[in-house]
Amino acid sequence: QVIKCKAAVLWEANKPFSIEEVEVAPPKEHEVRIKIMATGICRSDDHVITGALAMPFPIILGHEAAGVVESVGQGVTSVKPGDKVIPLFVPQCGECKSCLNTKGNLCIKTDLGTSAGLMPDGTTRFTCKGKAIYHFLGTSTFTEYTVVHESAVAKIDSAAPLEKVCLIGCGFSTGYGAALQTAKVEPGSTCAIFGLGGVGLSVVMGCKAAGASRIIAVDINNDKFAKAKQLGATDCVNPKDFNKPIHEVLMEMTGGGVDYSFEVIGRTDTMTAALACCQFNYGVCVIVGVPPAAQKITFDPMLLFTGRSWKGSVFGGWKSKDAVPKLVADYMKKMFVLDPLITHTLPWTKINEGFDLLRTGK
Repeated sequence: QVIKCKAAVLWEANKPFSIEEVEVAPPKEHEVRIKIMATGICRSDDHVITGALAMPFPIILGHEAAGVVESVGQGVTSVKPGDKVIPLFVPQCGECKSCLNTKGNLCIKTDLGTSAGLMPDGTTRFTCKGKAIYHFLGTSTFTEYTVVHESAVAKIDSAAPLEKVCLIGCGFSTGYGAALQTAKVEPGSTCAIFGLGGVGLSVVMGCKAAGASRIIAVDINNDKFAKAKQLGATDCVNPKDFNKPIHEVLMEMTGGGVDYSFEVIGRTDTMTAALACCQFNYGVCVIVGVPPAAQKITFDPMLLFTGRSWKGSVFGGWKSKDAVPKLVADYMKKMFVLDPLITHTLPWTKINEGFDLLRTGK
């Protein structure tokens, strides 16, 4: 059956979302239709609105959510109707090179980087006013119902509070894993985190969980510092308070640079600053923020020649289908908190207000 429901459709760039009635087609073979119960707002969604992340329009955004399986297509074995699930914007097909390699997690089936906006079979499940609507990262969670491929959904603990664990679908896992999985922060090390949104704060939690002795939080918004300290930051630094480059400030603070640095904003200038602030010989810098479209970085290659490592991290390096149920289980065992990452809870028809709060740093 086709389901008619409400969705937040983005008809074109730099415009507000429009709450529309959409038709959601039934799941095809190896697909799952999900009733979305809670969804988070992520800066990556906003990047599509501003054009920093190129995607086709009209589109239903959203990729950080939790819900309940409504129906399944032929051949689906990993979930059944009624299961609590989290959609995965990085799928895990289990067959591609990245899935088969122990070091990899960026499944070839992801729409990230291809920006096709379609299901794996090249079609869409959404229609509005007779027009086909594109999917976002194979998830599209700003709708009451969505359809995802079976490789892009994880079954989770039936007791999990969906309005909290939806964050494990992107923000929390991305930051926490960047520290634990990608950087592999060691006990006693020093870390610097550029950007203290939900993902940056999750990096702070990951560094603390790894036993880092010094965690320096960097942001131009002083309002972010109290929460960063609550979650484990030992120092908070505002680049605006200094008349010299921030990497020099951090070099002085740490006597030669941090062991690990993380860029969690998505700006090229902070990416180079994060690289420059880590120790010249063995420092590791991880790019977590989505890089802006069509921008290039120019830097002195001597920064790398002396031994620094520069790496990226998508979804915290976790193999999604394996890791998400485990992370939810860890949350249920109180191994980490999610409440501090939730600043506002709105009815989803107020999605435009939610994005205003994001953009004003609230």
